[in-house]
Order: sequence, then C-alpha cells, then structure tokens
Amino acid sequence: MSSPAVQTRADQASAPNGEDALTALVGLVREDLEACNRQIVERMQSPVALIPQLAAHLIAAGGKRLRPLLTLAAARMCGYRGDRHVRLAACVEFIHTATLLHDDVVDESDLRRGRASANAVFGNQASVLVGDFLFARSFELMVEDGSLEVLRILCGASATIAEGEVLQLVIQNDTSSTEEQYLDVIEGKTAALFAAATRVGAVVADRPVAEAEALDAYGRNLGIAFQLVDDALDYSAQQEKLGKTVGDDFREGKITLPVLLAFQRGDEAEKVFWRRVLEEKQQEEADLPHALALMQKHQAFTDTIGRARMYGDKAIAALDGFPDNAEKRALVGVVEFCIARAH
Repeated sequence: MSSPAVQTRADQASAPNGEDALTALVGLVREDLEACNRQIVERMQSPVALIPQLAAHLIAAGGKRLRPLLTLAAARMCGYRGDRHVRLAACVEFIHTATLLHDDVVDESDLRRGRASANAVFGNQASVLVGDFLFARSFELMVEDGSLEVLRILCGASATIAEGEVLQLVIQNDTSSTEEQYLDVIEGKTAALFAAATRVGAVVADRPVAEAEALDAYGRNLGIAFQLVDDALDYSAQQEKLGKTVGDDFREGKITLPVLLAFQRGDEAEKVFWRRVLEEKQQEEADLPHALALMQKHQAFTDTIGRARMYGDKAIAALDGFPDNAEKRALVGVVEFCIARAH
C-alpha cells in the first residue's frame, strides 16, 4: 500500500517517528505504566477462577497499552505529579478490554492479535460476562477517583462506544451507507475512548477547560486516524500486523472507507459486484482478490491513508497551545506511529 507523498505536520514535528515514538512514550512514563499494569492485574482478580483466567488470556495476547499510555502522558504533559492518573489509565484499559471481548463475540472473530480469541477458547457466554465484569471494575475505579467530571467523561465514552458498535451493525452490509455514517461509527467505537483517555489527563491536573478540550480534540482525531489505518490494513495486512486474516471486514460485510470509496467510484458492473458480496453475502474464493483489485484501481487505500494523515494533522494541531516538553513531543510522535502502521 502506498500513501500520498505529502508533507504533514507530523513530518515537520520535532518528534521520533513510527515505533520509535511509542518506545519514547513508554520510556517517559515507564514507572507510571508499571504501576498501571499492577492495578490491572490486581483488579482483574476474582474468586471465580474463570474470570482472571479469561482476562489474562486476552492481556497475554499483547497490545501496546496505547490508550492508558495516552492518559499517563497527557497528565504528565499537563504538569500532574500525583497518582490518580495511574488508576484512571487502568480504568481506560478495562473499558477497552471489555469492548474487545464483546466485539469478538459480535464479529464471531477467531483471532485477536494473532492468537485464538477469548470467545474461541472459552465460548461466547463467558466472554460477554467477563467483559461485563471488566466494565464493572472500570466503574469501581472511576468511583474511587471521586471526581464527577472524570465519571462523566468516562461513562459518556462507554455509552458512546456502545452506540458506535450498534450503528456499525445498522449500516453493515448496506452499500448505500454514507461516509458521514461511517465516520459516526468510528468516532463512536474508537475515537470516543481516545478522546476520554487524553481529556482526563487535563482534568486530574486541574487544568483549564480549554486545555481539556484541546486534549479531547487530540485524542478524538488520533482515534479517527487510528481506525482509518486499521480499516485500510484489513485489506493489506499480514496476520502479524493486526492479528487477523486479510479481508475479515470483507467477509463480515463491514462498510469501511476503502469499500465506500471503491463503491462510489466504480461503474455499474462494479456496484453490482459490491452489492452481491456485501449485501447478499454471496462470496466466492475469487471475490476478495477482485475486491482488492478494485480498491487499488480507485486508489481507495491511498486515499484512506491520506484521510488518516489529515486527521493526524488535526490531532497535532490540537497540541499547539501546550508548552514544549518531552511528553508533548512523544504525543506528537504517536500520531506518526499510528499512521506508519500502514507501511
């Protein structure tokens, strides 16, 4: 997959690129992250043995802890020196993990980050119920924090995530879906938690509302960029990239931006093809390669990554009002990390 040869704010920023950016961020908040991981392990314990067993299976599958890292870095960038952000970072990770457990059941996924998904190993019922348990743990952490504003932000994000997932179900298999609907889906199911994760960093630091809103904008635009890249990678990634097989979204009939662009730019014969494979779910072995060829023909991959870069630039611009420091440079670099996954 190629990406547009355009110079972005991320290219111009004085920050590390790609994996180096994530490594730099982890290095800056290492002690906080270790404390967060201890909170996660402690809070997923239960006398019901299946609960920690299933939760540990998903956590052992890896994951970069990106969302809690954003909470930790945002708080530090805002000058916070306490420990509330550690518990809230764990809270954010529990919300994320719970949604993964539920999503894999809804999507009937067999893989998660290259390993058998929890529902494939333990069954759908256990996955849904342990997801509920992790949501409950996240709310315990919010209550313990004691801030109504934090509670409002994270509860609101949890509801918005569910709305985004339901909207995705509504437009799934429907080629008449619009780009606006698609963006509503990814703003809900992905960007809302990114936005909440960064916004609470300003709240615990007792920063002005304008700074909280700026961090909200950073996280929201980063989350959109992240999901756009994920949706492009579904049609180009090796299993080690996303931990799933190429074309999972295609087989499920998900309406993502690469599909929308190829459909909108196609002739009538191509539209008939898309309706057959996505709406009627009549798919043959040769259909996925043909879909990939149509996407390449209409530059659907290139333009999806270009759109991700546009949102990435918005995320970086949202940080303009913050003083230069190591955490800010790392957050700028994370934008490039998220987009560089497409290469």
